[in-house]
Amino acid sequence: MSLPVQILAAVVAVYFLIRYFNRTDMPKIRGIPEIPGVPLFGNLIQLGTNHPKVAREWSKKYGPVFQVRLGNRRIVFANSFDSVRDLWIHNQSALISRPTLHTFHKVVSSSQGFTIGTSPWDESCKNRRKAAATALNRPAVQSYMPIIDLESYVSIIEMLKDSQYGQVDIDPAPYFQRFALNTSLTLNYGFRIDGNVNDDMLREIVNVERLISNYRSTSNNWQDYVPLLRLFSTKTNQGAVESRKRREVYMNKLLHMLQERIAEGTDKPCITGNVLKDPEAKLNHAEVLSIGLSMVSAGLDTVPGNLIMGLATLSSSTGQRIQKKAYEEIMRVYPYGNAWSHCLVEEKIPYITALVKETLRFWTVIPISLPRVSIKDVEYKGAVIPAGTTFYMNAYAADYDEDHFKNPFDFEPERYMKSDEEGNPEVSGTPHYGYGAGSRMCAGSHLANRELFTAFVRMISAFEIIEAKDPKDRPIMDCLEANALPTSLTMEPKKFKVGLRVRDRNALERWFRESEENTKHL
Repeated sequence: MSLPVQILAAVVAVYFLIRYFNRTDMPKIRGIPEIPGVPLFGNLIQLGTNHPKVAREWSKKYGPVFQVRLGNRRIVFANSFDSVRDLWIHNQSALISRPTLHTFHKVVSSSQGFTIGTSPWDESCKNRRKAAATALNRPAVQSYMPIIDLESYVSIIEMLKDSQYGQVDIDPAPYFQRFALNTSLTLNYGFRIDGNVNDDMLREIVNVERLISNYRSTSNNWQDYVPLLRLFSTKTNQGAVESRKRREVYMNKLLHMLQERIAEGTDKPCITGNVLKDPEAKLNHAEVLSIGLSMVSAGLDTVPGNLIMGLATLSSSTGQRIQKKAYEEIMRVYPYGNAWSHCLVEEKIPYITALVKETLRFWTVIPISLPRVSIKDVEYKGAVIPAGTTFYMNAYAADYDEDHFKNPFDFEPERYMKSDEEGNPEVSGTPHYGYGAGSRMCAGSHLANRELFTAFVRMISAFEIIEAKDPKDRPIMDCLEANALPTSLTMEPKKFKVGLRVRDRNALERWFRESEENTKHL
């Protein structure tokens, strides 16, 4: 074979190899703008490590909904408030399933199954989600308030002691990680980790769940989109396997501890215990494990990040006005100082509810929500998006949509406030996408809202939250820049500290005694 023929053959071979590896799971969708990309990688290189910000910028040029190629996967991105509502809510029966990603579903989850939130839609997922939703509906959540009483009280009293009664600035992160995790553990297993914020098991769960969050991410693992890279992903796979093994240890230990309590007759009512003791339960062992995985991971996904960054906001110079207004509203509704106990049984401080909603919007801790897969065709603006298409919600862009939210980059709880006919303040119904949207939005949103409401009422009642003395310890006040792991699924706040000034030490000690008495049975 002559040299020119050899060169031609090599070129043809390379051409067809690129064509083969450059194919996509779905054909190009007519009527939906497409972002130009490069062979094999599509738009992965352009998106880099900051998918939500880059996609938001693209939406200004290409429109709120466009299609991208991530390796061999075709993705429809929604980037505005209205486009998310049109696709995720108006078409929620179609966008009810989830895609499977190589790293998380085939490596991390190969032994203990998927969480409810990451499972493709089938009868098993439907049954697990129904069980979780029943356990997390509004009436059920109200019965869990003694647990929130205990965990918020324990966190606040330890923050007080560790800050040497306001003399030392502290990092709020570990206290509220434990608050959220222990709440989930008690609900699912009937017991908590009874140790301080440095407890070995507590830190292990927090650290491993953070690692696994990276493998659930839509932007952290290029091998999920470019199959060829799986040949060179030994290090990533080893890390995923190691995380899976570490998770197996504590998940099996938690279940074993509950089973021992059931056998001894010392267990307390809880989600998994109710299933294990119900002879007519429709969930098998794998499905019980899935609920446990869901409760543990979900407990650390949203509540800690929102609480931590909510305190960051209140501590900042611009947050002092908001904190002052919040404290005034607490005292207006509860002039005799009983907000500490009443916030457990009622939610009657509209400004704090608005503060919670604005925290969820401004600090969108899951910037790109867990993806969806359509199970039937979806029509959008005259285009037909075929069944089997993967959809990504840019929750960050939707929550910062300037056409829907005035001054979206300003933290303003007032955007969720209005006055009733008599001029009294009440909360407006304007939503956000902090919990996702539609048929697969967070099933634990009622619980998370009550955790956030209670924690904010108690923290603001107990302390004046101020900036750290050292400017280097102060938080970054930008949703994306404050994230230490921008390619993770959930936000990991960069380390910072706050100062605490006790408002009324006598009142605080009285509240502590109330909580200790009310929760001693837990």
